[in-house]
Amino acid sequence: MTLSYDPLKVALSDTVRLSLDSPGSGIQSATQPVHLLGTDCLIKPCVPLASLTSFRVGGPAQWYVAPKQVSELQASFDWAQTHRLPVTLLGAGSNLLISDRGLPGLVISTRRLRQSLFDLESGQVTVGAGEPLPRLAWQAAERGLQGMEWAVGIPGTVGGAIVMNAGAHGGCMADYLVNAHVLLPDGTTKILTPQDLRYRYRTSALQGKNWLVMQATFQLKSGIDPAELTRLTNQHYQHRRSTQPYHLPSCGSVFRNPNEQHKAGWLIEQAGLKGYQIGGAQIAERHANFILNCGNAMASDIFRLIHHVQQEVEQRWSLQLEPEVKILGDFQAA
Repeated sequence: MTLSYDPLKVALSDTVRLSLDSPGSGIQSATQPVHLLGTDCLIKPCVPLASLTSFRVGGPAQWYVAPKQVSELQASFDWAQTHRLPVTLLGAGSNLLISDRGLPGLVISTRRLRQSLFDLESGQVTVGAGEPLPRLAWQAAERGLQGMEWAVGIPGTVGGAIVMNAGAHGGCMADYLVNAHVLLPDGTTKILTPQDLRYRYRTSALQGKNWLVMQATFQLKSGIDPAELTRLTNQHYQHRRSTQPYHLPSCGSVFRNPNEQHKAGWLIEQAGLKGYQIGGAQIAERHANFILNCGNAMASDIFRLIHHVQQEVEQRWSLQLEPEVKILGDFQAA
């Protein structure tokens, strides 16, 4: 069972895999950090990834780097290409399941790309790909900029949210995005509009591509009472906290809704799977579209539970649930 494992219908969004040719040998066995020339970046070997995902599971990255600037990001790409290593681009890790065996090659984290610029007159906001969505929602509300209140409960970054067209409470990224700056593997950049991204429900043209969102500009409505926007943002936040289980590690919603008539959580609940557990992974009692790490889960437990849910729902409803969570790495023994 690998990334192409058919029953899971894996599609990448917040995390992108870039496949290069056969990897070089010299860098494979190195154990010391590598300093990227001309930058402040250190590429570190054998870095645990579990703490960088909201599931809190998964093995180590063979190599890991967290650039702060676009120039450092480009230098990281160049280094990987020089050593013929595959690249994984990692956002907040909030919508991600990484194999217990970890990931080969270089993992590039975007979580430190957090520049932000608010134009209170025009209502335009430009932010880095690593900016957390909840932080953006609060900051916009406090400045009287309306439009991002719905995003306060989504535990991801701007970059990943753009790729998957994240949404909640009737709002989504496609409604407010002006453009996104993306980096291509050859080091060139492109500016994409919502039309270029071909947005649909929880997906975009970027899914499955090896292009990295670097920053994005949104058009919000300016001049709104900050107190009212803060109240509404808090209302969305409290509703999400009261209806979804956040007391244990999870990735949020595991499956996409298969159609407008059927919610994934309802289908799973009706299949009698609330509370069902494999190893340390359990389907939440509060919301059946959540899988919880009860404290000692392995990535393989979660992977097997996802597969079990798919089988049960398909058997009962003849509907195939497609994971919203992105699955990376080798699950051969799961």
